[in-house]
Amino acid sequence: MNTIELVSHELCPFVQRAVIALTEKGVPFTRTSIDLDDRPQWFKDISPLGKVPLLRVQGEVIFESAVILEYLEETHTPALHPADPIARAKHRAWIEYSSGLLMDNYAFLLAPDAASMLAQRDVIRAKIERLEPVLAAGPYFAGPAFLLVDAAFAPFFGYWDVFERAGDFKVFERAPKVRAWRRALAQRASVRAAFGAQFEALARGAMRKRTSHLLTLLAPHV
Repeated sequence: MNTIELVSHELCPFVQRAVIALTEKGVPFTRTSIDLDDRPQWFKDISPLGKVPLLRVQGEVIFESAVILEYLEETHTPALHPADPIARAKHRAWIEYSSGLLMDNYAFLLAPDAASMLAQRDVIRAKIERLEPVLAAGPYFAGPAFLLVDAAFAPFFGYWDVFERAGDFKVFERAPKVRAWRRALAQRASVRAAFGAQFEALARGAMRKRTSHLLTLLAPHV
């Protein structure tokens, strides 16, 4: 069997969603982490966009996390997409929605002042409230089964576990089903494995390298 290699960075949420999918499917893989501030030449040579994650399998390179998730879905069981084509298409659309939220997290993290940070908070909160009526009874996105869409959203919530050390931003205040979903995802073994025990320490270290308003709020708690 060819070993699958995931080229990654410890803090990249797009990597984390790939780790969750690999773990849920029980796929053996190795993980090679790089420094995104000092990308090695071998990485530049194989990454068309200069981004992680990359999946190296059978001598080929697959890039873009959503594509990696689909490749894993096509090649490894158990299935993490719904069997119904319409439901499957909807889940793919919500996975795309989750990608936007991951980028919104990044903008929130790097906002240089209180006004821009709170404006970005409002963007995120509106998207969360839009998500609220879409969720099933739980505990996961579509009900009792953990699916690929859950893997895609889990990294978004994990970052808020760190952000909320700085205060209650009330992002989830009017979304009780999202809050319950967030708690269920946090308890999932594959999600915990994707973040790792050192995630918060690493996240705080990354924040120290950036000029952000959030950093000033977190500083007293470091």
